[in-house]
Amino acid sequence: MGQNLALNIESRGFSVAIYNRTASTLHTFLDRSGTGKRLQPCFTLTELVSTLRRPRRILLMVKAGAAVDAMIAKLQPLLDPGDVIIDGGNSFFVDTTRRYHAATEAGLLYLGAGVSGGEEGALHGPSIMPGGSEEAYRIVSPILTEISARVDDRCCCTYIGAEGAGHYVKMVHNGIEYGDMQLIAESFFLLQQLCGMDYSEMHDLFSSWNRRDLDSYLIEITARILEVSDPETGEPMVEMILDKAGQKGTGKWTGIDALQLGAPVTTITEAVYSRALSFLKDERVAASAHLSGPDARFDGDPKAFLDDLRQALYAAKICSYAQGYQLLSMAASEHHWQLNYGDIALMWRGGCIIRAQFLSRIKQAFDADPGLANLLLAPYFQQAIASSQGAWRRTVAHAVSLGIPVPAFSSALAYYDGYRSAELPANLLQAQRDYFGAHTYHKINSDGDIIVDTDGEPVVFHTEWMLEDRPEIEV
Repeated sequence: MGQNLALNIESRGFSVAIYNRTASTLHTFLDRSGTGKRLQPCFTLTELVSTLRRPRRILLMVKAGAAVDAMIAKLQPLLDPGDVIIDGGNSFFVDTTRRYHAATEAGLLYLGAGVSGGEEGALHGPSIMPGGSEEAYRIVSPILTEISARVDDRCCCTYIGAEGAGHYVKMVHNGIEYGDMQLIAESFFLLQQLCGMDYSEMHDLFSSWNRRDLDSYLIEITARILEVSDPETGEPMVEMILDKAGQKGTGKWTGIDALQLGAPVTTITEAVYSRALSFLKDERVAASAHLSGPDARFDGDPKAFLDDLRQALYAAKICSYAQGYQLLSMAASEHHWQLNYGDIALMWRGGCIIRAQFLSRIKQAFDADPGLANLLLAPYFQQAIASSQGAWRRTVAHAVSLGIPVPAFSSALAYYDGYRSAELPANLLQAQRDYFGAHTYHKINSDGDIIVDTDGEPVVFHTEWMLEDRPEIEV
């Protein structure tokens, strides 16, 4: 991605100084792609820094974690106040916040810019999510906005917010990506296991879905993947790929931070767990010889099921995005970020992995109600779920009855049912907590209102559950 970003920047009329700690890598890149281009190779960091005009603008594309800190430590003594460092990798937002404050203390300007789109996006126009120093963004925005993707003449790059906000939004983007990919994989598995469709038929189906409301990059590449054959065996390429899904950590980070904030991103988290379960390949193979499932076969209308599955995928996708946006809202409140949710949707319409037609609907929803608590409450999404939830429930029911695992579909449905429920069994949970740990509880009156004190604050109660008269104590 770093090489392609350099080529992208150069192609927009900028000259670019490039450095790699491995000189041979730099030579190979220049021999392959640098002929006749405004690319200035530098073989030391001192040479790189001396080549740049002030304020220097340095974009790091290195592996997240210690490598970023090491590179900053080497660069900092060579830079002057007002120079800009941009971390374009997938750094954890907490690290970005730390680096932002350290750079500020040193007089440097720091941006943590999430870049999405893979190698192709980096070359032709990615989605860029910069956060950190607003002054730094003003300095580099002519470059970042020029190289980013464009949709309807709007670039897919805008300032996100202070500290680690840019990398946080990129992290949530990747979490939604995990959910989206898992839902598509489960759809593929249902088509294969339940309907017995071959790869050519599935290619045609996903291609047709991509021409309708599911129009998105991930559906598009799924259709393409399903028509590729292994050159050695002639079998479908997917058949020859081991069913163990890797991960680089951004989905896991999303789930961990959601747990810390109390945000119910169940579909994203299930997608992470599904990858973890897939990695237990040897155990799954051994277990398959001992653990039984239902012997039932699908006896429904295959054509009707295909339409149900399309609607179920759309409804579950909406829930996945709703969870992601709910997490963004809770994080903004926690970290005092001023996030523009409509602009985030616009940034995700082009260049990035989760780009999809219905992101315009998200922009419209937040334009109509900037304080929207949950995407599910926007009129368009309310109607979309209402019209498709019957199909969604039938899809999950078929999968469960046939023993086909659909954790993302089912967790999204459970989230929807939980969010729409005025009452949940959490009252019993709280009673259990109070019984064994005196964790206390709030109480409601006969009208369902929370009992409050004279200052309007909820009164806290505890019950002595093990005593015969069970006295209730106001704490």
